[in-house]
Amino acid sequence: MPPRRCGRGPQGRGRHRPASRGHVGGGRGDQAAEGGERRATEGQRDPQGGFGFLRGRARPAVEALVAFIDEHRQVFGVEPICRVLTSHGLKIATSTYYAARKRVPSARSVRDAELKTQISRVHADNFSVYGVRKVWRQLHREGIPVARCTVARLMRDLGLQGVRRGRSIRTTVRDDGHDRADDLLQRDFTASCPNERWVADFTYVSTWSGIIYVAFVVDVFSRAIVGWSAATSKRAKLVLDALDMALWRRDQAGTPAGPGLIHHSDAGSQGGFNRLSQHRRAPIVDDRRGLPRVSSTQGSYGGGS
Repeated sequence: MPPRRCGRGPQGRGRHRPASRGHVGGGRGDQAAEGGERRATEGQRDPQGGFGFLRGRARPAVEALVAFIDEHRQVFGVEPICRVLTSHGLKIATSTYYAARKRVPSARSVRDAELKTQISRVHADNFSVYGVRKVWRQLHREGIPVARCTVARLMRDLGLQGVRRGRSIRTTVRDDGHDRADDLLQRDFTASCPNERWVADFTYVSTWSGIIYVAFVVDVFSRAIVGWSAATSKRAKLVLDALDMALWRRDQAGTPAGPGLIHHSDAGSQGGFNRLSQHRRAPIVDDRRGLPRVSSTQGSYGGGS
């Protein structure tokens, strides 16, 4: 089978992607604050994410549903599982399940199974340090034609990756030696009005000049980024600057945050964030002891956890 080309064609070069309407630099937060924020629709990202095969797409593939049913059929039976999945918006009929079980595997699935064996072997034979590029080249040296994007897809399915130089970046380091703010949201990431609940996190971006850490504050009501900051170190000032910016932007837009606002973040303690999160410049943030404080959970929101 000839290798599949996955590069962009000539017609895809030179074209510029139009600016996104929701880009932070376009003033999404200001427009929402000035013109009245609209509640986030059901189709927008749920900050709680998901679990298992229910995460990452509108509806899982039939193969994923069939695998889920196979895993639990001995306990609950096929028909009850199909009925429960259908009631939760994952429509699959019993006949669809049995038809998928009897269906002859496609040529692609057979080819993928063969390639997964070869990829796992090459990865293991090279001390599990080879990434996509080196595995792909080794397969070609052995006379196994395969596209690079196919190797990347199958390695992702197998959970294999190469070893990268440098230390891995951790953006959430929990320290049980410090007092931890209570989880005031209790996993309820909804709000009835703006400036009621803010969630915050920070992540990192690799650049030619080094690692840049970016902190952001999101209003749960509209999913608008109301404050952000960037720095070359993950100190407490990084996340506090994002909170200061959110408060300042709301004041400038004429919709200042009032009493009762909850600022929720994860339980990271880098740079003394747990200690300095007693932010005296923001007295409107809820705190049972009278001091401004954030609500927290361990890795509850965003990609930086």
